[in-house]
Amino acid sequence: MSKHDEIQEETDLATNESDMQSEPAAEAPTASPLDDQTASVQDELGKQLAEAQKQAQDNYDRLLRVSAEFENYKKRASREMQDVVKYANERMAKELLGVVDNLERAIASANQTTEVDRALIQGVELTLSETLKILERHHVTPIEAVGQPFDPNFHQAMMQLPSADQPPNMVVQELQKGYRIHERLLRPALVAVSKAAAAEKQNEE
Repeated sequence: MSKHDEIQEETDLATNESDMQSEPAAEAPTASPLDDQTASVQDELGKQLAEAQKQAQDNYDRLLRVSAEFENYKKRASREMQDVVKYANERMAKELLGVVDNLERAIASANQTTEVDRALIQGVELTLSETLKILERHHVTPIEAVGQPFDPNFHQAMMQLPSADQPPNMVVQELQKGYRIHERLLRPALVAVSKAAAAEKQNEE
């Protein structure tokens, strides 16, 4: 190779290096519109999922409330139906109590008379006994009164009587029997209630 050729080659190499150094640096890649669209879709899907989960929870809570209300309704309806069956004879029993009262008054009045047909009285007593048995079979029972503390839930006070041997507010006389059907009051007992005697009141004063 001649001297001229070597010089030319060195010149070409220097030119190439200069060109390479002068080339601009590659620009950093920028986000494409497709990436932005993907992120937007993901955000929207996330919001929709959160909303769907909230709605599902609300629906579940509503279902629980409705189920609880329905169970309470069934229990209440069942109790009401049981009460209807249990107290179905209440009205008839009240009407029969009037018959019982009349039979008891007839017996009491006859026992105060010396001239009385004992066979007739026994027949009335038998009728009264059978009527009370019928009432008892339907869970109608008399209320205890005489000798019991006055209870406004079962007794109706008609008068007060001074009593030296009973504390105040004790039932000392029964004017009309009271009855209950099962545990429910059918008719209160009409009673006289004791009060402190006059002598006791003076001593207290």
